[in-house]
Amino acid sequence: MLTKDFDYNLPASLIAQDPLEKREFCKLMHLNQTTKTIEHKHFYNIIDYLNKDDILILNDTKVIPARLKAKRKTGGCVEIFLLNPTNIQNTWETITKNAKKVAIGEILQIADDFSAKLIKKIESKKNELPRFIFELNYKGDDIYKVLDKYGSIPLPPYITREIKEKDKNSYQTVYAKKEGSVACPTAGLHFSCELLEKIKQKGVKIGYITLNVGLGTFLPVKTDKIENHTMHEEEFSIPKETAQLIENKKGAVIAVGTTVLRCLEAVYQKEGKIIETKDKTNIFIYPPYKIKSVDKLITNFHLPKSTLLMLVSAFCSIEFIKDAYKSAVLNNYRFFSYGDCMFIDK
Repeated sequence: MLTKDFDYNLPASLIAQDPLEKREFCKLMHLNQTTKTIEHKHFYNIIDYLNKDDILILNDTKVIPARLKAKRKTGGCVEIFLLNPTNIQNTWETITKNAKKVAIGEILQIADDFSAKLIKKIESKKNELPRFIFELNYKGDDIYKVLDKYGSIPLPPYITREIKEKDKNSYQTVYAKKEGSVACPTAGLHFSCELLEKIKQKGVKIGYITLNVGLGTFLPVKTDKIENHTMHEEEFSIPKETAQLIENKKGAVIAVGTTVLRCLEAVYQKEGKIIETKDKTNIFIYPPYKIKSVDKLITNFHLPKSTLLMLVSAFCSIEFIKDAYKSAVLNNYRFFSYGDCMFIDK
């Protein structure tokens, strides 16, 4: 298939710049694949579409304050965007603005007790952003405490306003526990603690996976043909409790977000079932791929020409998704990370 098949027109005014005050009050579009009907609700109505013994799978990864502002001895400013730690202690793979003139071995100062030394410039492939390896030097033994003190939350580039202190909480799911992501699994942003409790009381079972979301997941596809695009690897883990929950299922398995779907499908593709595991995946799902691990999907509205839109089009159908997105625009839905949501049902 061609990348241009997944393009659509979106007024800039519909790109959500701020979260709603109450998470569960966003709009919810319900897609029924059997009847090909579209309903317009609010996210707190999701409970009406869930049944006793259904299994809701959530990604409990936590977004780290991955943006660091550093200074060279010359006074020049450099922004370091942490992507993931390498196998060498205290070193991270990064994307770095204004780093072309930074020399190997040069030390950049982030704070009096926090610095970054450039170790390596990674040769980038076509259509890839330049990568760098930095060694981080800091006091203490918990890098995440240091990042929380000096870093800022990495909001996506389509959120054009200044980053606010409250984004550290609002750009985080209420069940986030395990640090490691540089982007939020945003389908989960709509759940409040109160709504999750109501869902449990209905008899819906909840399981967790952890997939550390990388920047590559959200990058647009720049190749003309979809199959020529290469996905970046992301680490994930599935605990024994979640694997057993799915193995003994009585109801539908519902993925909250594309990260959950990718994680489960990667394991199912490899093992033929969901098992306890810790692994990496660069699985790229697009039509006419048939998804086998998940019955239903809760997901946000995604960027044009993105791998996420392609994945959703494989889960549903590209024609139905196009109709849904047109309806979302006509009904003033809010798009992307801080935007509204859809529930793709059977």
